Amino acid sequence: MQIYGVVGWKNSGKTGLMERLVTEITGRGFSVSTVKHAHHSFDVDHPGKDSHRHRVAGAREVLLASKSRWALMHELRDEDEPTLEELLTKLSDVDLVLVEGYKRDAHRKVEAHRQETGNALISPEDPTIRAIASDVALDNEKPVFDLNNTKEIADFILSDLGLSA
Repeated sequence: MQIYGVVGWKNSGKTGLMERLVTEITGRGFSVSTVKHAHHSFDVDHPGKDSHRHRVAGAREVLLASKSRWALMHELRDEDEPTLEELLTKLSDVDLVLVEGYKRDAHRKVEAHRQETGNALISPEDPTIRAIASDVALDNEKPVFDLNNTKEIADFILSDLGLSA
């Protein structure tokens, strides 16, 4: 299972790039899963639903299942946040796991960058960032792609990982 990340500051285009990359790469016949890091509390459940009631009652894990999908919710209950490496063990085997966030982890990454955010690039201090996807031309030692040229970015990622269709 290969891993490649998309990192960048808030509003840099990470999520849109991830979505387009999943479409592009699965369209080439590869199986893809994703991991998204959230810096805030989130909930995939809703108050009043049976599964929410189970969690509030104290269940450590609640598994929801239907004929369309299943989801496992795990309450940390004062445990430390799991590492990316630990979370990856929870996934089924696929050709590629695209990771949004986890910018400090050691896997290879592409940085999403939008000039309008006013943020400096992360890549100059991070050797794990292999390329930049930007909405403006940049003079950089690392390859720079148009943020909206999903095909070229996907070509780069797959080549960097040694995957070919």
